[in-house]
Amino acid sequence: MKTRIILVLAALFLTANFSFAQQDQDCMINLTLMSDYVKVKKYDEAYEPWVKLRKDCPKKFSYAIYAYGEKILKHKIKNASGQEQLNFIKDLMLVWDDGMENFPSKYDLGEVLSDKGLLMYDYQKELGLSDQDVYNAFDKAYKQDIKNFTSAKGLYVYFTKVVDLHKSGNAELQDVFNKYDDVSEQLENINEKYTGSLNKLIEKEEAGQTLSKKDGKYKDFYQKSLEANDKISGSLDTYLGQLANCENLIPLYKKGFPENKTDAVWLKRAVSRMYNKECTDDPLYVELVKAYDATAPSADTKYFVATILYKQGKDGEGDDYIKQAYELETDVFKKGRLAKKIANGYKKRGSYGAARRYYREALQLNPSDGTPHLQIASMYAKSANSCGDSNFNKRAVFWYAAEEALKAGRVDPSMKSAAQQAANSYNANAPTRAEIFEAGNEGTTITIGCWIGGSVKVPKL
Repeated sequence: MKTRIILVLAALFLTANFSFAQQDQDCMINLTLMSDYVKVKKYDEAYEPWVKLRKDCPKKFSYAIYAYGEKILKHKIKNASGQEQLNFIKDLMLVWDDGMENFPSKYDLGEVLSDKGLLMYDYQKELGLSDQDVYNAFDKAYKQDIKNFTSAKGLYVYFTKVVDLHKSGNAELQDVFNKYDDVSEQLENINEKYTGSLNKLIEKEEAGQTLSKKDGKYKDFYQKSLEANDKISGSLDTYLGQLANCENLIPLYKKGFPENKTDAVWLKRAVSRMYNKECTDDPLYVELVKAYDATAPSADTKYFVATILYKQGKDGEGDDYIKQAYELETDVFKKGRLAKKIANGYKKRGSYGAARRYYREALQLNPSDGTPHLQIASMYAKSANSCGDSNFNKRAVFWYAAEEALKAGRVDPSMKSAAQQAANSYNANAPTRAEIFEAGNEGTTITIGCWIGGSVKVPKL
């Protein structure tokens, strides 16, 4: 009897092992088939082996089941309609959930939730979803994992949906402004992170080091992401439109001021918006700035106090507050942005020397930003008539301006076209070849006087 039992158990054991081995072999075959098809973008052919992988293989058999499954299903969704399309959408949602459960290190909650929100937005009509449904999907990503909610499109849709809800009478105007600030601050945080990483790579290049292939890809990613985020920031203002005008802002902040006069976050947002929308002539702006400075003195508050003093014609006092603002700021990214704002103010007042000083500070703090170079170049061009002892030497300043403008494109590839266009414009105002020939000074160096204090070489014919 014992012998028979042992033989039966042995047979069962061998059968089970064979079954498991066969399953593993089938799983590997289907994994290889799916992978090969996906790599050449034959998603329809990849679908069948992928379905078998999900049905017959362990959920943790391969991360490719989820990563490639996402690509396959996105293709299927795009090329399907009706109930079939809805089934594929539902399946993709499930793939994200299963992927997070079985390979948690490969997924970030905020990214997955924002991807779900975008899928809901793209097929809102087909899914029969309301604006509130789509908004709630992104709101979940924002509240549960803001750190990894970095999709520029996702953040944009998140904001546009609250505007749409306001227009349909389902959200207050204050909710719209709050969400604008939330999204803008998130974009700023993302930009700060990407800019810091990009600047390190640029510093490597400037030190004469050759970037590795991996670093080169990261540099390209950071530059494209920053460019996309800048476009999204501009789109937020466009979508907000006339909702953020002084006629709406002033009564809104008057109403909210009594209960928020010691709320630093509320005051900062109110002051910033009124300043950016040029509502600074209203007495409320002064009250808000004073309350903000009293509640949480900072670089920001000192800057806004300075704007009031400048408006009152107290330039000397305003300059003192500007210096305090700059000295108080310790965050490198924010300090660079503040330096640009200060420089813009000096430029507007015609204080070009001070403006250039702060533009150069901005460049030092954020070398991947090309805009200060263009601003400096424009000041050189505007000063051409005042910085030379002859007509030829005055117009030579335009060569100097063109050289400065081209620097913008070198540090920021997204500005190459604008930099070249500016340089062409300046060169068109510089001495012609005929004038160089007549002056007989090709290849010589011209010293530029006044506040510019540089030199430029006359081009050779």
